[in-house]
Amino acid sequence: MNLILLSPQDIIAEGCAVVRDPRRLRHLRDVHRVTPGARLTVGLAGGQMGKAELTALSDEQATFHFEPLAETPPPALPVHLVLALPRPRMLARTLEHVTALGVKDITLLHTRRVEKSYWQSPELMPEKIHQHLVLGLEQARDTQLPDVTLRRGFRPFVEDVLPELLANRRGLVAHPGMAQTCPRALTEPTLLAVGPEGGFIDWEIDQLLAAGCEGMHMGPRILRVETAVTALLARLF
Repeated sequence: MNLILLSPQDIIAEGCAVVRDPRRLRHLRDVHRVTPGARLTVGLAGGQMGKAELTALSDEQATFHFEPLAETPPPALPVHLVLALPRPRMLARTLEHVTALGVKDITLLHTRRVEKSYWQSPELMPEKIHQHLVLGLEQARDTQLPDVTLRRGFRPFVEDVLPELLANRRGLVAHPGMAQTCPRALTEPTLLAVGPEGGFIDWEIDQLLAAGCEGMHMGPRILRVETAVTALLARLF
């Protein structure tokens, strides 16, 4: 936790915040091992960042005092990530990784090779998704939560949603066997589509390409989704 992310509920007065949830308290005590008087980086969810002084710490709460926060969080990546819904444990790690890297728009999509049971996972509960996003923000010292959208139908997404998303973005589909190699150092708004563990089926690739996306690959190695997404974002941006 490289940032204490404060929610509006944590602010009890101007320049004063109280943290009460067990996870953050445990991290302050057991990982940071802080004592009153320590200065830590804090940020207001959706807002600015800065330094705060820990003025009190107990088993029940931590109290911080700070001057007006004036530091801007790091810039977002210019990408909308369309990700075939991964296995639940992989989803948790992937959400944390892409949030730490600066992705702010995420669509989780059903495809043929996504197990239908994945959609019943507790990891898709709003509070669980929020938890993983917060962990990514705390890691990267960021305050801007991503928007996560669930799309259970591939065809409705491609026909009704994707054209609008591509109206002002370059569409890229990562898939083994594509002719084009992954581009580097993009600055333009981009949509990146990544398939499930077994990849997109041929029909899905055809539909994505017909909608205006470009197919590309990262070489002959077949990577796990969480590895592939991290590598793609690092190379693209």
